[in-house]
Amino acid sequence: MDVLNQLLGGFAAALSPQNLLFAFIGCLVGTLIGVLPGIGPVAGVALLIPLTFNLEPASAIIMLAAIFYGTAYGGTITSVLLNTPGEAASAITTIDGYEMTKQGRAGVALTIAAIGSFVGGVIATVGLVIAAKPLGSLGLKVGPPEFFALMVVGISLLAALAGKSMVRALISGIIGLLIAMIGIDPVAGAPRFTFGSDRLLDGVSFVAVIVGLFGLSEILLSTAGNRPNHPQTPGMRGLLPTRTDFRRSTPSIVRGTGIGFVLGLIPGMTGSVSSLLSYGAERKFSRFRQELGRGAIEGVAGPETANNAHANGALIPLFTLGIPASPTIAVLMGAFLQQGLTPGPTLFTEHADIAWAIIASLFVGNVILLILNVPLVRVWTAILRIPQKILTALILLFLVIGSYTINYSVFDVFVMVGFGVLGVVMRRFDIPLAPLVLTLVLGPLMERSLRESLDISQGDFSIFVTRPITVVLLVIGLVIAASPLLRLRKPAGLDEDPET
Repeated sequence: MDVLNQLLGGFAAALSPQNLLFAFIGCLVGTLIGVLPGIGPVAGVALLIPLTFNLEPASAIIMLAAIFYGTAYGGTITSVLLNTPGEAASAITTIDGYEMTKQGRAGVALTIAAIGSFVGGVIATVGLVIAAKPLGSLGLKVGPPEFFALMVVGISLLAALAGKSMVRALISGIIGLLIAMIGIDPVAGAPRFTFGSDRLLDGVSFVAVIVGLFGLSEILLSTAGNRPNHPQTPGMRGLLPTRTDFRRSTPSIVRGTGIGFVLGLIPGMTGSVSSLLSYGAERKFSRFRQELGRGAIEGVAGPETANNAHANGALIPLFTLGIPASPTIAVLMGAFLQQGLTPGPTLFTEHADIAWAIIASLFVGNVILLILNVPLVRVWTAILRIPQKILTALILLFLVIGSYTINYSVFDVFVMVGFGVLGVVMRRFDIPLAPLVLTLVLGPLMERSLRESLDISQGDFSIFVTRPITVVLLVIGLVIAASPLLRLRKPAGLDEDPET
């Protein structure tokens, strides 16, 4: 009852005209940042922190948090409409989202994404209210061995993304791992695969890679005459999901919420991991998995829900333990400290009114995002009415600007171009892109946790079989990886490639 009273007090503060305005500004700015490729939530929050120095602490954090989870939906817009991920976590959405656009169902995809994002964000915030302390404590129990086992589960989903050829999926996955190994060794600190170039010491920009693979390669193929000249522009009826769309997307939204919320509790996890694992789960458990890769609503609902659930769930370790679970949360933590607030257990004792106002604003912000984006679906889909030549030029402009602003380096633009060409080659040979993205994201995390685990055990691999959580996760990963071999008869339709 005490928690409920404090939450109601938080709503009274969050619903004040001033804080409502800042929540709206944050959601709007976050959506716009998500639309622009290459900027992302980290840069968006960091760039706007100086503007909050003279604001009240609650108002400042409310606006910055709204920017954080607003970018999670903004990146969906260009992923669905233009096959260009606005941010890393939206990369996997391009597979089915853009196919729906080509079928004239862009409005349906964006509406379901908005609804799924709302549901995932609200449920994750409820978790923050009722189970913050026990769930935060569980996150502390996840050490390097458990983290490695979780990455094994993620990598095992490569089997689910294989499509009609496991060999081609492995080729794609290996390419992703090789790219992920470029840069500084995470443990030894020595450069590797940099070929003497200082520009590669920090590795290859993930955003530049996915923007090139998905966005530029699509443009190159369409201008070469191998893609439809222009996606269909939806009519008014095509903007609204049908009962079938809602019925099919509901299980995906439920699964995406669970995956995103749980992974959001683990320090080091990013929203891109949650969306990738959610898509892999749909490839395994969806009743309509044979349609994934060809414009299935599940391929949009699951990852987008997971993305927003992750964004809100990642706030739990920050609020309860003072642990930033992701780079964006670390920047947000800096904003807390700048305002004289110390995240962690003392936050609820020394600044309870501010803490509960921020938590209540998460509910308000998700409602604002839903109201802001669902009525504007028709506005976003109007982008498709722009003449093909002009739209292509605008997309190329966004690709170049987005790649350049990652590190303000022309080198990242060349990286984007190089991977655009690679994307064309892979598509021509029917090599799926999803496994490359999966291993590119999970590979470095897996390597770091493996080597940290072996450092703890002094090289003894038994550390992975003596910890209960690790054993359970490893068994799950092995079962998933072996599932194609255990399947006695492959159901019809499952041999389709998830990439287009």
